[in-house]
Amino acid sequence: MLDVRLYLAQRITALLMVPFVLVHLAVIVWAVQGGLTAAEILSRTQGSPFWMLFYGGFVVAASVHGAIGLRVIAHEWLGLRGRVLGGLTLGLGLVLLGLGMRAVIAVVVA
Repeated sequence: MLDVRLYLAQRITALLMVPFVLVHLAVIVWAVQGGLTAAEILSRTQGSPFWMLFYGGFVVAASVHGAIGLRVIAHEWLGLRGRVLGGLTLGLGLVLLGLGMRAVIAVVVA
């Protein structure tokens, strides 16, 4: 049953990431074509609740999605199973989440 839930969670997070990726890429293209500098971009994102929620949601979806994908790789390539595999997955997911949220805070809050 766990495998089915993880399969569904990875597919759902993939669906959630589609609009995040499209908006992120569109903003990059718009900023580059507009000639914005990094300082100008940061001045527009800092203090913005929208960008905090947007990139925070992106990080959560990517962390879950990536951790599940790495779980499959660890199982197939390293033969890990059970609690070791679960602990590795949880640990990787938390590391990805922590690093991503650190980046979001640096761009939006700092």
